[in-house]
Amino acid sequence: MKKIFFLICSIGLLSTATAQSPKKLIKEKEVKRIEKTLASDDMQGRKTFTPGIARASAFIEGEFAAAGLQFFNKETSYRQQFHLYSSIVATSSLSIDGKKIPDSMLAVFSYQPQVSFTEKSDIEVVKISKGDKIGPKFYEYYQSKKNLLVLVDASFDNRRGRIRRMDKLSAEPGNNTVIFVFGVNDATQFSIEVTNQVEKKWLNNVVGVLPGKSRPDEYVIFSAHYDHLGIDPAAGSTPDSIYNGANDDAAGTTAVIMLAKYFAKLNNNERTLIFTAFTAEEIGGYGSQYFSKQLEPEKVVAMFNIEMIGTPSKWGNQSAYITGFDKTDMGSILQKNVEGTGFNFYADPYPEQQLFYRSDNATLARLGVPAHTISTSKMDSEPNYHKLSDEIKFIDFKNMTQVIRAIALSASSIISGVDTPSRVDSGQLQPKGK
Repeated sequence: MKKIFFLICSIGLLSTATAQSPKKLIKEKEVKRIEKTLASDDMQGRKTFTPGIARASAFIEGEFAAAGLQFFNKETSYRQQFHLYSSIVATSSLSIDGKKIPDSMLAVFSYQPQVSFTEKSDIEVVKISKGDKIGPKFYEYYQSKKNLLVLVDASFDNRRGRIRRMDKLSAEPGNNTVIFVFGVNDATQFSIEVTNQVEKKWLNNVVGVLPGKSRPDEYVIFSAHYDHLGIDPAAGSTPDSIYNGANDDAAGTTAVIMLAKYFAKLNNNERTLIFTAFTAEEIGGYGSQYFSKQLEPEKVVAMFNIEMIGTPSKWGNQSAYITGFDKTDMGSILQKNVEGTGFNFYADPYPEQQLFYRSDNATLARLGVPAHTISTSKMDSEPNYHKLSDEIKFIDFKNMTQVIRAIALSASSIISGVDTPSRVDSGQLQPKGK
């Protein structure tokens, strides 16, 4: 009788497990609905500080509410609000050795309402000379805490437009001023006058929580960024001027929503699950940076950051890669949990692109958290990356759904408390630019 009873219970548990499997609960039809909404023209490319991204936020909040998620920390909604400081040059005047320099040759980075310098002021003159590597040199000076007048050789004039168009945003603006001048090699005497329009601008992440049953103070994070590039002003009145960002990263955001609903239905997570859609990834990762400061890093057991999973990987369907695979054993845990399913997680095949440092996992990873990005994007040949053509018609929904199911399954032992990934050796990490 006991054997019969045990057999009946086992069959019942197996039936329940099958009914609650990722394949049963994570449906391609629902993936399509969410993805198509986030990547629709109505969202206007989800650019930070626009009505389009506000609509995207409201949609994600509604999906979190439908899943029954709780608010994060002491928030009174799913919106985690914070602000950045914006600076726009109102007027500028620069003369070098008696010659007036056109405004078009300047790129000013300053958060002071008014600045005034001469060669006798507390400002250093430095150079980016012909033959220098402008990328590292630019960021060295751009990130400096000193007042700098940077003379840029004319050979780099093709970089001038891009640098001038850079968003002047900062969470913690400094008191210094850095001015890049193109096409000038020497400055013995100079006079600089600049006025800036400085403004505090608000934005928000979207965050929801499923409290853990037995380990509520141990966190597992699922994240993606929901912002994108907005509308291309150069496209004018062409039929499509919207950067829909279907793969980057409406796909990842869709995955986060689907995973929130899946784990909410299971309702058996021992560790607390935090689901977050970050803003401002495309302009510097400000959303994830703010979010990371609201947590104690030692309480975060793992972070699954999901970025661009809408197209098959270089290995084809049923596969994805994990950035920073060698920095913790989290990738090995995930692969172990999907054994026998036909799905495979691989190490990042594009190490030269420093992807581990370029997405929203980076801030927590630098604090020792096993925080990794899962992606399928072929970064050496992705044809629609950061282009107007990143649209729904290029999304492989069947494969994308399989990736989301694999993430759900692979996370199971971490969520249950059976596995705890090793920590990142933060002492070996060097900060990298996006």
